Amino acid sequence: MSDNRPAAAQDLGGRIRSFLFAPVLPGATLGQRLIGCLGALAGICVTGFASALLYAHHPQLPLIVAPIGASAVLLFAVPASPLAQPWPIIGGNTISAIVGVGVGYYVEQPMIAIGLAVGLAILAMSLTLSLHPPGGAAALTAVLGGTAMQHSGLWFPFVPVAINSILLVGTGIVFHRFSGKSYPHRPAAAVVNAHSTADPPPALRAGFNSADIDAAIAGLNETLDISRADIGTLLREVELQALLRQRGEVSCADIMSRNIVAVTTADRPEEARRLLLAHDIRTLPVLDAEGRLAGIVGLRELAALPTSGALPVAAAATARPLDPAIGLLPRLTDGVSHAVVVVGDDRRVIGIISQTDLLATLARPGAVSAPGLSG
Repeated sequence: MSDNRPAAAQDLGGRIRSFLFAPVLPGATLGQRLIGCLGALAGICVTGFASALLYAHHPQLPLIVAPIGASAVLLFAVPASPLAQPWPIIGGNTISAIVGVGVGYYVEQPMIAIGLAVGLAILAMSLTLSLHPPGGAAALTAVLGGTAMQHSGLWFPFVPVAINSILLVGTGIVFHRFSGKSYPHRPAAAVVNAHSTADPPPALRAGFNSADIDAAIAGLNETLDISRADIGTLLREVELQALLRQRGEVSCADIMSRNIVAVTTADRPEEARRLLLAHDIRTLPVLDAEGRLAGIVGLRELAALPTSGALPVAAAATARPLDPAIGLLPRLTDGVSHAVVVVGDDRRVIGIISQTDLLATLARPGAVSAPGLSG
């Protein structure tokens, strides 16, 4: 059906829909939202139930305060947010409640007290690195009073606010462990030079660096709800995805070496060393008794071996034949892996791709390296 509305009306409608209804959190799928709903259900119920047990001798105390509901939204819907980590939830709520109690005690004018409590709570959370939006509600609740304040008095920041926050975070840690989320969220580790030299690692010598990220954030003039380290990881993943889109037609099977030189777990280190030197290569796949990949051995592993002993086997970086070859770029430039072993579904070795193989592919756009001995 065609839309006969004037172009200006369509444009205005599109802007309104974008402003009001566009998703503001990239990557938030329906499945993740449903998991968040279940998490909030479990978190609030467990917190209320545990609080009831703790307050069994004080039935006048509230089981849970309203800001905890807002904390649950952050904790279970956006667990990677810096605002949803354990210290912001516990510290932010508790510190803000302390600020609210103090303002309510010293400032008699309600209209001034409510604004002052929230403003000072933001300042206190910022100074203690515990910024948490529901903390503003905790400060406001302390100023406005109500049943919770009447029964808790000056203990309100600790009973029930701090206790509720601790119980909620504890539930969140357990829930996310079973749901497959990493919580508390750990920002991506900084890329380091695996060779322990002063040079930046290969991945950081070209393209953007940390100073560029800082400059871009400053240029936006916005506060972003994502850590600086996660921004760097995201941008590098964007670069890789762009390469896959542009050069992803070349598969691992196209460029891998098929004439495999390998050893078995029963071979001696001397045999592995002989093969590495004879073929002028740096990595050998190690096969188990059934001919399946058990790991790899290279000059680094052999150099660390005492004068005698069993063959040292390290974990192997692997890929499948139809995987895009360009997708191996992060592993083959990490300063640790010199080759990726291509395996089938049964873990039998089909081929091997070395740094040289991938470099030859990148140096000849559209060309495919001929199979040969991996270097």
